[in-house]
Amino acid sequence: MQESSLNHYRSFSLFTYPGLYQELLQRDLPADLAEAGRLVKRQVIHKMTLYAGRKGSRINPANGDISKVPWYRQSEDDYFPTTAAMLAELYRRDPRGFVVDRSQEHKLILTCRFVAILMASILKSRGIPARVRAGYAPYIRTDHIEDHWITQYWHSPSERWITIDADTSLENRPFDPFDMPPATFDFAADVWLAVRNGSKDPSTYRIHGPTYLDEMGAQVLCDFHCLMNKYILPQ
Repeated sequence: MQESSLNHYRSFSLFTYPGLYQELLQRDLPADLAEAGRLVKRQVIHKMTLYAGRKGSRINPANGDISKVPWYRQSEDDYFPTTAAMLAELYRRDPRGFVVDRSQEHKLILTCRFVAILMASILKSRGIPARVRAGYAPYIRTDHIEDHWITQYWHSPSERWITIDADTSLENRPFDPFDMPPATFDFAADVWLAVRNGSKDPSTYRIHGPTYLDEMGAQVLCDFHCLMNKYILPQ
């Protein structure tokens, strides 16, 4: 990997720039990446987990008691789209910042996209090249394969990109979410090409757009911008 490319991924974007919180990211999080990632996840509830819990569905106990989340709180993706915004609200709700015992009512209600962005910011704050990726996660068990965003960082000793998924790191997985095996995550372009050549069934994937190709094309576009270190968020 060329040093110019690594420097590209060390740099902050509008979304990953932590602002004045950069020192706190270095001070308040464990040096071990897996410990840091799991601690990050304990500050966040995914909006679908919140919805499922409110409907009475069983959820992972690690997500805590959903009934303690105020009734009026819904998805907060649109309120805190950048790392600086997420961190400002995180410390506003609980000045201790990243803590294991953050109360449910003080957690952020954010999707995987923003956990991935936050993890990329944490890595960049440590001088580690990092990038967000968009695609699909077959290991998230639902009736369809879910669209999902994860994070990658460059591991210099092994000269490879390591894929991590902090957003699902509290779930039981048959793999290490902080060093995911190849082909565990379906990157957007791979799915697009496989559907086009007939090797994957598009009906197995969850779609939010009018057609499968519209949805998958949007994921490819998002992933393309992620690789440029300039994120866009799907509507």
